[in-house]
Amino acid sequence: MTSAPAGPALAQAPTPWVLSPDMGYGYDASGKTFAYKMGTNNAKFLLKGAKKVPKNTLFFIGENGQLYMRSGPFLEDDGKFKFGPG
Repeated sequence: MTSAPAGPALAQAPTPWVLSPDMGYGYDASGKTFAYKMGTNNAKFLLKGAKKVPKNTLFFIGENGQLYMRSGPFLEDDGKFKFGPG
């Protein structure tokens, strides 16, 4: 029987989200996420009440499974993620 040695987790390189202008992304009342193909016939209704997401916004799932967002810097001066391991 073999096992992998336990050690510190290595930081992973950040990967960009692949967001598309013709898609909508949802987070429902039960905490599930979805992607929807968007149409253009009701774009004005969609934009009514919508708000732009400010730059320097971090989205994350808390320990309780809730989606959170935090505005403000999330990178150190050297470009490393402030909230990473170690």
